[in-house]
Amino acid sequence: MSTQDAALPSAPAVAGPAPHLLIVRAPYYRTVINGMTTGAERIINEAGGTCEVLDVAGAYELPQVLRLAMRGSKRYDGFVALGCVIRGETDHYDFICAATMQAMLDVSLQFGMCLGTGLLTCDTLAQAEARSGQDGHNKGAEAAAAALIQINAARHLGAA
Repeated sequence: MSTQDAALPSAPAVAGPAPHLLIVRAPYYRTVINGMTTGAERIINEAGGTCEVLDVAGAYELPQVLRLAMRGSKRYDGFVALGCVIRGETDHYDFICAATMQAMLDVSLQFGMCLGTGLLTCDTLAQAEARSGQDGHNKGAEAAAAALIQINAARHLGAA
């Protein structure tokens, strides 16, 4: 399914107290990540939630900071990870994308965290910009909606 074919993300109703989320982002492509952050914050606000934003050095650091958040004293109902990796001339792209996605999955499964993942893996900057704009088709908004849906699931199952 392409971005243009997807339904526009909307804020799900969240049962219980207002959720508090941490948005962890790798702002190497600042315009792209700012657009995704705006989309994520919009969905969280529409759901009646609150959020904090924390920047990391790069996509590879996203899962590391998610793990640190689980060790910290601050508590979050869910997490949104935002980043962008654009294919270059070397294999670096393949290694970073695969390792980052696997590590985020590993951390989320290990700790049962409610995680919405918005890691763009694109061939061109234009592709990333098309997925981070304010036209409604925004992968940051989709990641936030996914995190909120996971929070609902955790609350329903008594895991939150």
